[in-house]
Amino acid sequence: MGNESKSEPEIAEGAENRLTERIIGAAIEVHRHLGPGLLESAYEACLCYELGQLGLRFQKQVHLACAYKGIRLDCGYKMDLVVEDSVIVEIKSINDLLPIHSAQLLTYLKASGKPVGLLINFNVPILKKGLKRIVNHYAGPAIAAGDSAPSARHPGKSSNPEPSTESILPTLPPRNSPRLRVSAVSSLSAPPKESA
Repeated sequence: MGNESKSEPEIAEGAENRLTERIIGAAIEVHRHLGPGLLESAYEACLCYELGQLGLRFQKQVHLACAYKGIRLDCGYKMDLVVEDSVIVEIKSINDLLPIHSAQLLTYLKASGKPVGLLINFNVPILKKGLKRIVNHYAGPAIAAGDSAPSARHPGKSSNPEPSTESILPTLPPRNSPRLRVSAVSSLSAPPKESA
């Protein structure tokens, strides 16, 4: 029984578990010293300090693209922390974690292709009640930095040119919804209202 070899997914899962345990330990240390009631930015800065003390690599406020019809759009999503390029940490300082917060983290996991995420709410008396670990079981492709679709901007060109990291939003002309266009046109053709 002791000589059984583990498969790669089992080894990776074990490493992820150890990493999330270390991140949770660092978060507990921060909460022990600061307690609840501060801004997310304070907890983020202190957690980054603790992660650095543990020798863990991390990135703060990592931009994440949104995939829409095969196009990469920069919609302003930011992951609070990405630790060791495998765990997303979303920091909250709110009364209660809601399903929307779990959905946000799961969306980040799917879009980035990261295997696991931690949702940490520091605004609780005992940090254990503010922790949620979410595993990404999504098998679809992650959005890479250069996965935009230049063919959407320039019809007729190849769909596999050099990868681009620019957003396509500034290159598209502004469009009003049909209702806005109608109301804008009708306001232009209507006579001015008389004031009483």
